[in-house]
Amino acid sequence: MKALVLSGGAGTRLRPITHTSAKQLVPVANKPVLFYGLESIAAAGITEVGVIVGDTAEEIQEAVGDGSKFGLEITYIPQERPLGLAHAVLIARDWLGDDDFVMYLGDNFIVGGISGLVDAFRTHRPDAQILLTQVADPRAFGVAELDSSGQVVGLEEKPENPKSDLALVGVYLFTPLIHEAVRAIRPSWRGELEITHAIQHLIDSRADVRCTVIKGYWKDTGNVVDMLEVNRTVLEALDRRIDGEVDEGSETIGRVVVEEGARVVNSRIVGPVVIGAGSVVEDSYVGPFTSVAENCRITESEVEFSIVLRDSSILGVGRIENSLIGRHVEVTPAPSVPSAHRLVLGDHSKVQIRT
Repeated sequence: MKALVLSGGAGTRLRPITHTSAKQLVPVANKPVLFYGLESIAAAGITEVGVIVGDTAEEIQEAVGDGSKFGLEITYIPQERPLGLAHAVLIARDWLGDDDFVMYLGDNFIVGGISGLVDAFRTHRPDAQILLTQVADPRAFGVAELDSSGQVVGLEEKPENPKSDLALVGVYLFTPLIHEAVRAIRPSWRGELEITHAIQHLIDSRADVRCTVIKGYWKDTGNVVDMLEVNRTVLEALDRRIDGEVDEGSETIGRVVVEEGARVVNSRIVGPVVIGAGSVVEDSYVGPFTSVAENCRITESEVEFSIVLRDSSILGVGRIENSLIGRHVEVTPAPSVPSAHRLVLGDHSKVQIRT
């Protein structure tokens, strides 16, 4: 069995971060989201992985390499433009051959991995297996309709009037029968070859399409809110570890990780928090659910429920929360300016100004 990991796409919902970085490499608890997926694939006993790459191919390849650090053999498959999930299957046809495969969206996060799902697929081997989960607003996802017995009878991509609240999670398992389906469909109104249409083709052809409704934690990390939420979830599982330097004037409370080479000076750290290697926190407070990457500097500031990427500095700015701060960012106080009111008032006006 092989794995096809999708790591193309522009990541428009994470801009401006993704103007200069692949969305799959934005870190959660100081580790790229993509790495969690690759680790899950390796844990499921799959070693051959094809990675679909687009405009950020060079960055993805530099981060992932040949896959050996994950116990994987990586093959990179270029996609000129993001033309849909089914298009990714189409262009990977030669590499996939006649093997079963799991398709994994590189910016998705599933707590607990996929080992159980892969084992069940190997045992029962339906033509396709999809994961579903209940969501508050299914209009933003592919949506499944089930009959009274729990069988999948229909799929829609981002429907205006969803027939259920069951969204497709970004993990799919297929036999080679899917290749016939992706060749049979046409582009949607979005100009993409939708994987939901390909699976619908299998359903209409009376193929064995099964679903699993997951109750565990799943997130599509495509926007800042979800990225911060995934960061919170991962940090909750931290084990306390102080490998760096914490001086006597500092206090660390709870699940705090201070990486080797990091320094905490006259500061208070309340976990779960991770402070990356080479970072310095001085005269500051870092609160729960915060990840500070390597070589950052936080001075005379407060940071909570945030992600700070590498080589950034936060200096004397009071409190920051619910924030995603990119690489090589400088956050400093604004210069003081005289307070003034600029007025254009008509005749006989009466104005009250708070001083």
